[in-house]
Amino acid sequence: MTKNFNISEFECKCGCEMPPEVYSNIIKLANQLQILRDIVSKPIKINSAYRCEKHNKEVGGVKNSQHLLGKAADIQVKGYKPEILAGLIDELIYDGHMLQGGIGVYNTFVHYDFRKTKARWDYRK
Repeated sequence: MTKNFNISEFECKCGCEMPPEVYSNIIKLANQLQILRDIVSKPIKINSAYRCEKHNKEVGGVKNSQHLLGKAADIQVKGYKPEILAGLIDELIYDGHMLQGGIGVYNTFVHYDFRKTKARWDYRK
């Protein structure tokens, strides 16, 4: 897919088949994450990307989750606290290097999606 990502990292964790219309979004998502990967020069761990409706419900995802469309990934980068990683993504969006979308900060990971509109949230405890 890209220099550092392959499709298996983006597949639903339940093992279901990814719909063709989702696959095109996953390619776009992988290319966005490749931009980030090139900047941080470290591997990006993808905790969750595409989720089918059943799996999304099982993990407590919201009904209109960008994960359902293949437009979102929950990520970690070793050595980067979630708030620092989120700030870097926000900066890359601001500078026009990454697509506008949602950035969510959690205790151990960052959610990034390219929904076209700006959305920010912080669910750290």
